[in-house]
Amino acid sequence: MASSPEENTSLSAQKVTRSGSPQVKKSQHAEEAVFYTNCRAAYLAVLKSSLENIKSKEQLSLVLQQAGRNPSQKTVNKYWTSQTTTLNFDDFCTILKEEKPATKTELLEAFGKIDTDNTGYILHDELYKILTTRGEKMTRDEVGAILKQADFNCSGKLDYNKFCDLYMRTSEQCCQTAREKLEVDTRLRQQQFGNQAETSSEGITLPVAKPSPRILRKTDHKLTPNKGDSRSSSRPSSAQSCRGSVPTTVSVGASSPRTTKLIEPDTMKEWQCAQSKGCFYLEEDGEIISHKYKLHLPQRSAVCITIKPLTIRQLEGKSCPWLSVDTTLYILKENETQENLQLVSCTEQQNKEMFGWKGELGSGVYWLLPFTTGCRLKKVKPQITGEAELVYRDEDGELALTKEFRATLLDIFEMIDLDGNGLLSLEEYNFFELRTSGEKCDEEAWTVCKENFDMKKNELTRQGFMDLNLMEANDREGDPSDLWVTLLSLGYNKALEMTEACPFVIDIYAEKCKPRIKAIYLEAGSWQLNRAICKSVVNKGEAKVIDGCENIIVYTHKVGRRITSVIENKSENKVIIHVNNEQNKNCLSNRGLTVFAVEVAPKSMMVSQHVMPLNEQEEWLYNCVHSLVR
Repeated sequence: MASSPEENTSLSAQKVTRSGSPQVKKSQHAEEAVFYTNCRAAYLAVLKSSLENIKSKEQLSLVLQQAGRNPSQKTVNKYWTSQTTTLNFDDFCTILKEEKPATKTELLEAFGKIDTDNTGYILHDELYKILTTRGEKMTRDEVGAILKQADFNCSGKLDYNKFCDLYMRTSEQCCQTAREKLEVDTRLRQQQFGNQAETSSEGITLPVAKPSPRILRKTDHKLTPNKGDSRSSSRPSSAQSCRGSVPTTVSVGASSPRTTKLIEPDTMKEWQCAQSKGCFYLEEDGEIISHKYKLHLPQRSAVCITIKPLTIRQLEGKSCPWLSVDTTLYILKENETQENLQLVSCTEQQNKEMFGWKGELGSGVYWLLPFTTGCRLKKVKPQITGEAELVYRDEDGELALTKEFRATLLDIFEMIDLDGNGLLSLEEYNFFELRTSGEKCDEEAWTVCKENFDMKKNELTRQGFMDLNLMEANDREGDPSDLWVTLLSLGYNKALEMTEACPFVIDIYAEKCKPRIKAIYLEAGSWQLNRAICKSVVNKGEAKVIDGCENIIVYTHKVGRRITSVIENKSENKVIIHVNNEQNKNCLSNRGLTVFAVEVAPKSMMVSQHVMPLNEQEEWLYNCVHSLVR
């Protein structure tokens, strides 16, 4: 669909796409990033996960205070009505946008209405009368606590200028403390990449790993700093002081079959099918994020669930490293609360690059959590010198997209078209926007987009997606900087090779009903996923007790070409476990270290490591020793 210059100008003005000057865009993104950092820090200072909901007025008040607000009961009641049962993280972010923190000027104006003589002071007797008889009445003790503060009280008067200063410092301190806590948690998650501690039994909920983005996203999670701390060791000299150890050896031949008992979906032609695509994205800190899904089954049925890397075009001479990335899908049943998900199974049956599970599921809602170990999808040093051309000027001096960039955009369209219908819905487009810019396109902006770009049934076509990117290039007068931001955030390098992402496709086959699958989040592995991994290994793996330490157990489980080890600490004390992989042969660990140590919290379990063959065509030997240091 062609668009006039006036329409393009209108579209730019309404910020449908990432338009405006680079400086303005950078400033807007920076402000958005700071806002969501504060939201996340405040939320996770009170709750264990962004998946967990606020369940009471008291919790709402607490998270607002952590965000530097001082909510009155009237404010709390405004958002927590008689019909409210829970509020989620997005609700909280919306509330913070509405409830701006009080400024010092506003506070001084409020006090100025009482101090009509503009002396800068208010008599204690007058303040006491106002606070205990007007508005939201305070108790005698509450007012007394304020009047006893020496910082801003003297001679029976309150220096409200000093009071406002203290109030502002305290408010900022709350936010700063929450942010610092989040930064510590983030460092811990980086150290133990993919291996959060998990409580062992009574369903005690643990925090979640950070979700996504290169530019900050809303869904983020917290990890308590005393759980699962992992740090590299100073080589195995520390093992000499170990109190006990246990070796585990698994030898795998080069000719080990890659096919198990997974029934080919082609043999179930009469079954009804649902499909959704998704992607693993590698973050700057090495963390991996992906889409998370809800599966709805209207009735009990035999089902077959599969996941495999998505095959897209392969240009001659360019590798497709994502096709060798391991993929797994954990299936969890949703009960009364989203925080209490029950592990059903995972896709362990293998047919080449496809992993699947076949069984019977009852009616209801299930969560499908994709997982990759990080053995194959990890940071590599770029070998690229220079960069691919994205745009050029044609004979008429008009900007155009290069052939290679257009082909890459078609690949991206294929990846982000989650339902595979050849069109982008607003929901699908917003996953793309959140990943690449941290922003969302609302209904009003989508309507404007519809007026300027090719759409069908209110969904963006491939040509419309191309034109949108061309408009962005025109907005920057040919400067490809913002286009590269998009490409890099989607896992491409400067040669337009996808090296830090792995698109995948999920297929659901049901014998007796029509299954429905929907992408809900784009975030890092949650505590539910980590618990599912641990439970799966504990239930199916080989258990070995560390010599002389009956409360420390190492479980090892092999699935296809992957070996996972889990450490369970049943004792009342935290323990440090030394992990030595020096005797491994042709092995690749997600840790990226031959020798390392992990700290396991009391009454908890955690993933020690995931290991895969470096070269699948050769024999590989997993020969790992776990030793108790203290």
